Amino acid sequence: MPVTVKLPTPLRRHADGAKSAEVQADTVGAALEALVSAYPAIADALFAAPGELKPFVRVFVGERDIADAQGLATPLAADDVISIVPPVAGA
Repeated sequence: MPVTVKLPTPLRRHADGAKSAEVQADTVGAALEALVSAYPAIADALFAAPGELKPFVRVFVGERDIADAQGLATPLAADDVISIVPPVAGA
């Protein structure tokens, strides 16, 4: 099913400047894998190891943090919007 992954400004340089990408996926993990398939350079910005997000990367489906759901196994519905929030340095 089609879902949209919104890319924050710091990640756009890894995705040819794209602000978002439409991918076909049933889970958040599959959506991020599809994103990496389209833009391989983005993998290093998102993942510490295969299937493991970097510690301070936050991913939301709509307004819900996947950390409060099923993590990368969080199921998706058609037309869901995934937002990635990269780590922010400083206070």
